[in-house]
Amino acid sequence: MSRNLTLLTDYYQLNMMYSYYMNNKMDQEVVFDLFFRKTPCKSGYAIAAGLEQAIEYIQELSFTDEDIEYLKQSSQYNQGFLDQLRSFSFTGEIYAVPEGSVVFPQEPLVRVKAKVFEAQLIETALLNIINHQTLIATKASRIVEAAEQDTVMEFGLRRAQGPDAGLYGSRAAFIGGVHATSNVLAGREFQIPIRGTHSHSFVQSYPTETEAFEAFARTFLTNCILLVDTYDTLASGVPNAIRVFRKMKEELGEAFVNYGIRLDSGDLAYLSKAARTLLDEAGFPEAIIVASSDLDEYLIRDLKGQGAKINSWGVGTNLITSRDCPALGGVYKLVAEEEQGVLKPKIKVSENPEKITTPDFKKVVRFYDRKQHKALVDLIMLEHEEIPTEEFVAFDPVNTWKKKKIKNYSTKELLLPIFIEGKLVYESPSLKEIQEYAKQEKHTFSAEILRLTNPHTYHVDLSPALWELKNTLLAEARHSEFEE
Repeated sequence: MSRNLTLLTDYYQLNMMYSYYMNNKMDQEVVFDLFFRKTPCKSGYAIAAGLEQAIEYIQELSFTDEDIEYLKQSSQYNQGFLDQLRSFSFTGEIYAVPEGSVVFPQEPLVRVKAKVFEAQLIETALLNIINHQTLIATKASRIVEAAEQDTVMEFGLRRAQGPDAGLYGSRAAFIGGVHATSNVLAGREFQIPIRGTHSHSFVQSYPTETEAFEAFARTFLTNCILLVDTYDTLASGVPNAIRVFRKMKEELGEAFVNYGIRLDSGDLAYLSKAARTLLDEAGFPEAIIVASSDLDEYLIRDLKGQGAKINSWGVGTNLITSRDCPALGGVYKLVAEEEQGVLKPKIKVSENPEKITTPDFKKVVRFYDRKQHKALVDLIMLEHEEIPTEEFVAFDPVNTWKKKKIKNYSTKELLLPIFIEGKLVYESPSLKEIQEYAKQEKHTFSAEILRLTNPHTYHVDLSPALWELKNTLLAEARHSEFEE
């Protein structure tokens, strides 16, 4: 579903590009890292998503005649700069973590090495795409974790912040582990299974609840989920559903399958247990109970802890908007710049320690316990450094007294080549393969890191050489500041 999003950028990106052009700096090579500083939703981890759409964006990058005419009328750019835009194409290098990867703060999700003229333009769109889908994939992963082995469906389209957020939110939620979506367009575009029941208005449109249920059941003989809370869940809805189930079973026998009820209001724990008793006593133990109604991972966890008899969860607003954490604070920072033909490391200094960037051209390596294949630590290293092959000590880059001995391990580099010299060298997996990869990735982490509340902090450390470089540049920056 590719689109030309070249103008999906902040005006200041174009202004900087214009200044680079006017000051003969547009061909200077730079390196940018895209990363986030805090995990969303107070989670112990995040699930990377959005790479496929980022690839499509890069492939479609080009300024159309209409784009050039718009900029000519709405800016002060001269004709030479507009001509440069007219011939624009991405010729650089992009490395990224695969979609579905479990990722953590401060480590690059995307690494861009390109001419500054090109690298500057793509910042906004890359952040827009990666931030949104990584956020929703992470939220979905947490909800699926809370639901344990139950089915989770994404029902959020009507509450999403616009069509794109609904469409790509559905995609990201599937990466995070949901089993299906109510979003038909997402189902078509991304081959996600689609699911749905019916609304209260459908029940209200018939003279009686029973007539509405029977009409729906006769329409959907092999997938009949009846919404039972339009009038009175236990006094009316469930008994009427049972009457219809009994009638359909008498007529169709085993041909009437995959049926049940949906609860959309009230005390879901109490109502599901009472409904389960009524269904079982009526001879329908195989009838499923679906719940919706402003669910999130915490409510699902609590309902399961209270013994709720729910088989399937339809999660809408709190998933598609990630209501408790509506934005991932991903950033795109310069870490190296060409000077006299050589890439030189760059650092951004801040009064907030977490906002001090990690300089230079880097890679990220994950270390696994060789026996259990559980992740031990992620090490951010200078690109030219050799990956350790023997026992070593990793240390926290801020609280350096926190150390961890790493031994008997295997390793994996997280950043893979996506574009080399502007050419796509990566083949995106299917969405189902990405979802399965995310599931397997989570299996390599301990339950303490996946915990919904107060998760254990996973180690993301710097190599000694990178730590030393960072502190040297920081000291030099501070010294220069005082000299001025």
